[in-house]
Amino acid sequence: MTRIARLCGRTALGAALAAAPAFAADPDLLILDWSGYEEDPYWAQYAEHHGTSPTYSFFGDESEAFQKLRSGFRADVAHPCPQSVAKWRAAGLIEPWDIDRIPSYANVAEAYRTDPVFTADGDVWFIPADLGATAIAWNTAEVDPAAVDSLQVFTDPAFAGRISLPDNADDAFALGLLATGVTDWTTMTEADLDAAAEWLRQVHPNVRTYWTDGAELAQLMATGEVLIAWSWNETPVQLSADGHPIAFQRDAAEGSSMWFCGYVNLVDGPGSEDKAHDFMESFLQPEVAEYIVNEWGYGHGNAAAMNAIPADTLDAVGLGTTTTPVLQQVPMDIRMRERMIAVFERIKTGF
Repeated sequence: MTRIARLCGRTALGAALAAAPAFAADPDLLILDWSGYEEDPYWAQYAEHHGTSPTYSFFGDESEAFQKLRSGFRADVAHPCPQSVAKWRAAGLIEPWDIDRIPSYANVAEAYRTDPVFTADGDVWFIPADLGATAIAWNTAEVDPAAVDSLQVFTDPAFAGRISLPDNADDAFALGLLATGVTDWTTMTEADLDAAAEWLRQVHPNVRTYWTDGAELAQLMATGEVLIAWSWNETPVQLSADGHPIAFQRDAAEGSSMWFCGYVNLVDGPGSEDKAHDFMESFLQPEVAEYIVNEWGYGHGNAAAMNAIPADTLDAVGLGTTTTPVLQQVPMDIRMRERMIAVFERIKTGF
């Protein structure tokens, strides 16, 4: 099976299973997750200890997961991204991890271990698991390399109808903010948000579609329907591996973005707290870092393990060093993010 087929298969599976019953294995550990993370390497050490995999239930996006949990669905562990942590904590959905039971947490980067949204009063509420880059994916057979030296390529009428942006406010506004000179959205003002929104409105007439997942974007770019996209690194890397003329540009003058997600410990989980912590320790193993980099093209929360991966491997999957600014998708003010989401929905409809 090709890497793109694996990508499409994961996405199709997620769509089918998001509303389906949980994938049953260990009855003492239920993980609410994105599809694909049930693959064997992610829980190999857990299986060595307990003889089976965790049980998995799937969600399609974080809003769905939040509503599912608020409506009474019970699980032990969930896999949101950083913008959800404060919201889930305020709703009483999560409780701290017991770090003494997760020795490999010591290998998590200091930036995560000291962030006040993820840690507070000695408690750890979020452990990073996976990360990736968002930048320009482009068709090297149809687009002049000079065109993608700047994010302003998205406003170029020459590419009208041949551009795709993510149907995701965080990634879309990361693009808009970078294009208008903002590289740290924790300091974003209302004026900054307005300027980024206005820039995205200029891009909107050029957009053929707002892609919802990597598989959809892969199909659009593989057929040549879309020539330029604001993309997660996995998609262009896998398309290129399958022989398509698609490259990843992280060195546009205005910069690129980095996202990450992780695991939280859900309140009153129906299973075993010991097994929840065993799973988290299992996920943080160096072998998992090697797998997610080499097979998925994503990074991993174990910074020590990531530092051991050769630089040329990271370059090959689009996670190498870059000389231009990087907007980190760290937690922002909740009210600012809610406004950002509302504005993005209007932009997509032409307003």
